[in-house]
Order: sequence, then structure tokens, then C-alpha cells
Amino acid sequence: MSIAGYATTEGTDKYCRRFLNRFAQGHFHSVEKLRWSSIGLGTYLGKPDAKTDKLVAKAVIQSIEGGINVIDTAINYRRQHGEKSIGAALRNIVTKGKYNRDEFIVCTKGGFLPHPDGSEWFQSQYVDRFKDVIQTSDLVANCHCMHPSYLSDQLNRSLENLGLQTIDVYYVHNPETQLGSVEEDIFYHRMEAAFEMLEEAVAKRKIRYYGLATWSGFRVMPSNAKHMMLSRLKELARQVAGDGPDHFRFIQLPLNLEMPEAFSVANQRVDDNLCSTLSAANSLGIYPVISGSIAQGNIKHLSSFQKKKLGDGFTSDAQRALNITRSAPGIACALIGMKQTAHIEENLQLCSFPLLESDIFEVLLRDG
Repeated sequence: MSIAGYATTEGTDKYCRRFLNRFAQGHFHSVEKLRWSSIGLGTYLGKPDAKTDKLVAKAVIQSIEGGINVIDTAINYRRQHGEKSIGAALRNIVTKGKYNRDEFIVCTKGGFLPHPDGSEWFQSQYVDRFKDVIQTSDLVANCHCMHPSYLSDQLNRSLENLGLQTIDVYYVHNPETQLGSVEEDIFYHRMEAAFEMLEEAVAKRKIRYYGLATWSGFRVMPSNAKHMMLSRLKELARQVAGDGPDHFRFIQLPLNLEMPEAFSVANQRVDDNLCSTLSAANSLGIYPVISGSIAQGNIKHLSSFQKKKLGDGFTSDAQRALNITRSAPGIACALIGMKQTAHIEENLQLCSFPLLESDIFEVLLRDG
């Protein structure tokens, strides 16, 4: 039986109170009336095998018990093993009764094919099954589809994998994959159709909110074929929602010392003003969730200037880099992939440090 409920104000407040004496002020902050931990658990990397399943499930339990209440995954991560591992961990946690479903925030994504056979699997599972609805042309780059019937089916599979009745945030996964393969107007038409399906999923209480999880779409310049205009996408969501508020409230994108564009590059236009993606999101009522917080471990050594600005007490440059990223103004959370107990403990230790002031963050990211 699937776990009922979703993250709530009361539940996440209760979760926050569990750790009041352990973490610095700012580790938990309010987004959409929910309390989000400043770092969240990412579950992208690893082999689709039982050994990795156990590591991920253990990491989920250790994270929630340690003070991290944001769990992020996608249906294609480790060919659905990512979601299933999280589902096993959540059942373990809720069954024991120490934590309730309303205390943690679960996010997943759909769009990429969660199967290695690409077009053959897509043909048999979707084109043949959804005759006269899903077409072969809906598959792009042999790996990506945003057709609403496909996304609806993937959402249902994610709910089953996770063992949940409701997902807190559901993202369309890297929609910019389609740009360059389809014309821009077709792309935005497909986004509008996807938003219609997602608003219906909110109404059915399958999800609470939705968003777009991206890699390059919000970092590149408008001249780049992969560029997406956030204000245009928000307007599509508002049109789809009609008289009521839309539920397009989140984007996910990389931000780290090696990839500062989300903060430092003015590539978005809102009300005729050019601004960064983080600024545009803030203006539009959208909350950024940061991926690649330490560039998947590829952060270069920090300079002596950066280390001096950050101060003492850190155990590694990775920890220092994560502290910079999680201090980005206006974000909901900074995600980091963790499977090893030592890495989780190191990152939880970081949360006893206060977030950086905005002027220090800007100096470290731009001038470090």
C-alpha cells in the first residue's frame, strides 16, 4: 500500500524543531510554506544494481534522521532503481513511526526514457499502446519525450516506484533536450501541453507542485539553441491555470564555482529587464533548486582568498564549495549526491555553519 500524504507546513515545522539545537539558523528556511533543509540528497549516480540500491536506501534514512528533509531523484536514474531505493527507505522510515510523510519533501522527474533500448522500447510501450495519440516523432534524440500521455504514464510509474500517493515536486526533466531538434514554437507548444497535464495532476493530488529540471536551458545565452525563456514558460503556466494560481513554482539548475551562470549571467528578460536566472525566478514567484552543487566532485582547489573569506572550521574544499552554493540568495535547496556515511556526516557538519551573507556570496562566486 502506498504512503498517503505530502509535505505540509505543520509537518516540516515539526521536522525543523527536531534539530533546533544542532544546526545554525538558516539551515531550514521557508519556501511555499514548507521548511526546506539547506542541502538535499541527490540520487543520480551509480549502477542499477542491488549493492547501490542498499547504499541509496541507507543514505536516505541517514539523511532524514540527520537533518536533511529534501530527497531528489528521477525515473531514469539508475533505470528506475533510484526511485525504488528511495521508496524502500521511506517505507522503512514511516513504518517505524518516528517520522511522518508530512515532514519530508520528495521530488522526482520525467521526460528521459528510463530504458536502455531507446526507440524500440518507446515504440512498443507508447506508440503501439497509445495509437493515434503518441507518435514516433514525439521521441527526440532517441531518449526524450514530453507528450502529456507519456509524462502521465511516467508519473504513475514514479508514484508506484516511490510508494507514495503524492509527490511534492514533479519536474519535466531537461526539456531543452528537444530544442535544436524541434522548432521553437513547437517546443513551447509541447511545454504548454505538458503544463496542462501537470495542472491536472495537481488537481488529482498526484503532485503538489511542478517545475523544470534543466542542465543548460537556463544558463546559456538567448543566442544558443538550447536557451529557454523563463518568463515565457511562466506565462504559459498562468494561461493553462486560468482563473486560479498556477503550480509551476520550481526550477532546477546547476550552480557552483565552476558553473556560476545562473547567478552571474544576465540571460533572462522579465518586464523588459535583462537579469540572471536566479533574479528572474525571484521576480516570477519561482524557487530555484540547485543541482551540481560541487560540480559532481570536480571543483578545483579554492584560492587562499576564498578560504580566508569563508573562515576556519571546514574540513575540505568540497565542503567549502558546498557552503558557497547553499548560500545562493533565493534558492530553495542545494542538492548533493551522497551514498557514503562519511560524506553525509561531513555535509551535515557543514549545516552547523551559518549561511553566507549575500555580499560575501557574490564576491566568492564572481571574484574568487
